[in-house]
Amino acid sequence: MTEFFISLLLLLAAVVMLLAAIGMLRLPDLPTRMHATTKSGVLAVIFIMLAVALYFERMDITARVLAIIVFTLITAPIAAHAIGRAGYLSGVELWSQTVRDDLKDYYHNHDKVHEDDSAST
Repeated sequence: MTEFFISLLLLLAAVVMLLAAIGMLRLPDLPTRMHATTKSGVLAVIFIMLAVALYFERMDITARVLAIIVFTLITAPIAAHAIGRAGYLSGVELWSQTVRDDLKDYYHNHDKVHEDDSAST
């Protein structure tokens, strides 16, 4: 019965990663691709790590698995945010049908304030 759950978790991880790969190919811009790959990547890591914990059935392995899951849950969104922000600031174009750009006013006004400060000195 344990082998069934391990196989099911690994199969779910593979399906989720396949969906991430499809998202990378089909989604139109950096933020949507980052969203698809980050969420599915974390979910796939969780499924794989749970399968590892079930396979070994040892407390020290389970503790490491839980640490890996927590580390991934904490770092993946932060890394995706940093990469997405870097892409936005470097001028990577958003999808032509993007309805809202909440950062446009903030960053463009922020740059203008710095330009005004440098021009006045």
